[in-house]
Amino acid sequence: MEINEIELLSVGVDVGSSTSHLAFSSLLLKRDETSPTRRFHVVDRKVVYEGEIIDTPLEDRDTIDVERLTRFFKEEYSRAGIHQDDVKTGAVIITGETAKKQNAEAIAAALSSDAGKFVAATAGPNFESLIAAMGSGAADRSKQTGKTILSCDIGGGTSNMAISCNGQVVSTSSIAVGGRLLAVDAQKKILRTSYAAKKVMTHLGVHYDVGDVIPEKWLEKITSVLAQTLVEVMNGSAVSVLAKDLMVTDDLDFSRKIDEYTFSGGVSELLYGCNGYQHNDIGSYLAAEIKTLFPKLSGPVIELENKIRATVIGAGAHTLSISGSSGFMDDQLKFPMWNVPVLRVDVEQDKLSHAHIKSEIERSLKRFDLSEGAETVAFYFKGLTHNSYQKLVMFGKAIESALANSIGKNIPIILIFRADIACGVGNVIRRETGLKTNLLTLDELDLKDGDWIDIGEPLVDKQVFPVTVKSLIFHDTRKV
Repeated sequence: MEINEIELLSVGVDVGSSTSHLAFSSLLLKRDETSPTRRFHVVDRKVVYEGEIIDTPLEDRDTIDVERLTRFFKEEYSRAGIHQDDVKTGAVIITGETAKKQNAEAIAAALSSDAGKFVAATAGPNFESLIAAMGSGAADRSKQTGKTILSCDIGGGTSNMAISCNGQVVSTSSIAVGGRLLAVDAQKKILRTSYAAKKVMTHLGVHYDVGDVIPEKWLEKITSVLAQTLVEVMNGSAVSVLAKDLMVTDDLDFSRKIDEYTFSGGVSELLYGCNGYQHNDIGSYLAAEIKTLFPKLSGPVIELENKIRATVIGAGAHTLSISGSSGFMDDQLKFPMWNVPVLRVDVEQDKLSHAHIKSEIERSLKRFDLSEGAETVAFYFKGLTHNSYQKLVMFGKAIESALANSIGKNIPIILIFRADIACGVGNVIRRETGLKTNLLTLDELDLKDGDWIDIGEPLVDKQVFPVTVKSLIFHDTRKV
């Protein structure tokens, strides 16, 4: 009997600069009967559990407390009545300033392996901007209203911005403006500082460091400058020296007129006058200063339902992609496959030849300074579409020639196509070349150079694969 509907339990885990928490979501996948390939799509997402929010536990300013953090999340699973084996997908996100902690990458990997069957570990400001826009509801609102929406998720170390249009995130950016750039106690004694806070103090001509008591007027002036800088880049490209220095990524693309603005993240709870979370930092000062600058934005500020939980809901409900229904796999392959870099191969349909295919594969490897056969990569052929049997045989033989080292070392050969041709390509390669094992072909995925993907076990007849497309940047940047 054909399977036309799949329900998956997903988890989103957010380890942020100020807080850590998780959420569980139920994802419903259905076949699209109007599609020629009848591929699966996520048609419904429901948050089924929102966990407690805790201060992110640190051993010191550079080290996450692994034991306390893992214990907390295990307790959350227990409170939710969910077993690890019940969770089929999701993502552990290490956000903002926390991503530069010395053990951040190890923490993400450990939490993702304990969180469920196929849970990605990821970090990176552009990715955070994307999932916050999805999790907050900004992307959905842009589809429902037809408006272009700029969303800004203000966390402890960064503000992650995204522009959504017609339900799609079309541009992302991040700046080192956040509520925990300075940590202070009740007496205004500085507990920790950051590169960004020091840059602002230098800009103002003052200097305070850990252990100093900072007058409240300077907290207000520091957050006033941070707020002005944030609004500057929400209105256009960074122009001031300070804004340029605090940018973590490239500017947003303002080729579209912004109709509405919305905020999420911990600071937004204070911004909208909700019951905010106080964490011995400058979050309340920053929220107050940003609010005074609302009139400088070119459109109205709206409030969406998901604020502090935007990232964690986005991680659990919006990180999964589904391949087309015509994948091909060798039974010897083991899943999940983690952290596979995507290399775009610019094969042109009208130039198909053995030499052209081989040279473009070599060019894609060279672009990332990779040696063929050194590691598992995914080659993405966006421009290749349906071809005659003879041309597919030629394509297969070119793959065999170009990836000889990988084949000799039994490294998985992963070929991904935008068009729905994966099954045909896989069968021809197995039948007509010496590449008989370790082959995986997927299709109907939209990827780009620099993506990393995790590939889960196939869901239906070994042809439909869950894929998490992500950023994997544990940055040691000074800007937070």
